[in-house]
Amino acid sequence: MKKYRNILATIAGFIIGSLVNMILVAVSGKIIPLPAGLNNKTAEGLAAGMHLMEPKHFVFPFLAHALGTLVGAFIATKLSNPKSIIEPMVIGVLFLAGGISMVFMVPNAPMWFNSIDLILAYIPMAYLGYVLGRK
Repeated sequence: MKKYRNILATIAGFIIGSLVNMILVAVSGKIIPLPAGLNNKTAEGLAAGMHLMEPKHFVFPFLAHALGTLVGAFIATKLSNPKSIIEPMVIGVLFLAGGISMVFMVPNAPMWFNSIDLILAYIPMAYLGYVLGRK
């Protein structure tokens, strides 16, 4: 029974973390408006307009990735066996896989952003979600 609870906890964490990610991406343009002429509805449109983006335009994508992972790992920890780090790390790896796929889908994103995003937004946030979820 514990195995099924842990699997469901991981699925729930992934879904809720993904919702947090999507909400932050959706509101980002209202808080920090995108440059004129940039279409962020498709990966192709985003790649074509990447040269128009300034560092401030990367704040919300990073926050979406980091907070989505953090919340997902926290939920997975709370709903599963809190002594197990496996469920939150699965969340971190799944979100990291999504981040890596975005690097390939938007190849002309700045290397500084890709590096910071891939190094700090996924596995460290999954671990932090695990630590916070255990309390």
